[in-house]
Amino acid sequence: MSEHSTFDLAQQPHRRYNPLNGEWLLVSPHRALRPWQGQQEAPDTETRPAHDPGCYLCAGNVRANGEQNPDYTGTFVFDNDFAALRDDVPAGDVNLGGLLRAESETGVGRVICFSPRHDLTLPEMSRADIRRVVDVWADEFRTLGARPDINYVQIFENKGAVMGCSNPHPHGQIWAQRTVPGEPAKESRQQLTYFEQHGRTLLTDYLAIELREKSRLVLENEHWVALVPFWAGWPFETLLLPRRAVPDVTQLTDAEKDAFADALRHLTIRYDNLFQTSFPYSAGLHQRPTDGQAHPEWHLHMHFFPPLLRSATVRKFMVGYELLANAQRDITPEWAAERLRSQPETHYKHPAAE
Repeated sequence: MSEHSTFDLAQQPHRRYNPLNGEWLLVSPHRALRPWQGQQEAPDTETRPAHDPGCYLCAGNVRANGEQNPDYTGTFVFDNDFAALRDDVPAGDVNLGGLLRAESETGVGRVICFSPRHDLTLPEMSRADIRRVVDVWADEFRTLGARPDINYVQIFENKGAVMGCSNPHPHGQIWAQRTVPGEPAKESRQQLTYFEQHGRTLLTDYLAIELREKSRLVLENEHWVALVPFWAGWPFETLLLPRRAVPDVTQLTDAEKDAFADALRHLTIRYDNLFQTSFPYSAGLHQRPTDGQAHPEWHLHMHFFPPLLRSATVRKFMVGYELLANAQRDITPEWAAERLRSQPETHYKHPAAE
């Protein structure tokens, strides 16, 4: 390369730093030109009924454990019948030479049905109905986080069979446990270090940069901003965060909760509109540990990790280099943000809804 060449983020391979977890990823924009387009996935084109008598999440139906769901008309929350965590595990540990280590873990699993309608997903729900989901998230975080045996509450949603979702009924989960799991623990360390150095949250300063740059913004309202983070690993990954630094969802005002619901609706509509399919993703809230401390360094945010790459049928896989070295992407975050930003705000299935 000559001394007069100019480094170009849009064209040349480079690394980007993720300040939330302290890790790097490789960006290779020139690879987007290669001829092979990846494995073809079957798009989600299924038409579902409003109520499925065989669905264990629908109102009035019987679940696998024999319990009957109430005839709920809004949200419905219950203990997961097949929870990955249990609160009746006895204390215990294994330590062989400091290398083979294990310890018992306790916790609870909860399921949140977003709506009694089997045929809906978040982008097809009204803002008022999504606001009720936000309220449930806050209530569950407050209740579970108050337990002395719970130090972290992970709220998340897997959408679509390609993301391992076993039931298309609109729902999410909560895994609350004794210890702080890996990814939130990394974010805790990074945010605390930054807060101690600057007296402001890491995401407050990051958001200020993104609002100036604008190239990675997807949407914004009075209280929330959705963007493709500078360090995004997944093709159309986004970060949804409040303009005001609050450590958890319970600290949001009513106006901020309304705006959160509105941002969730319009972001997921843009996802569906991108390839005119029910866009799969894993998404979840990251918020402060529930260990009794205030955690002013924590800035509530929500991650969206969708796998689709070039169409409704082409999926990104994290394999090879990604598993053995670090995350890698071809299309740039700036290009992905422009694609999402340009999508209509009305759902492609219901163009006259607004």
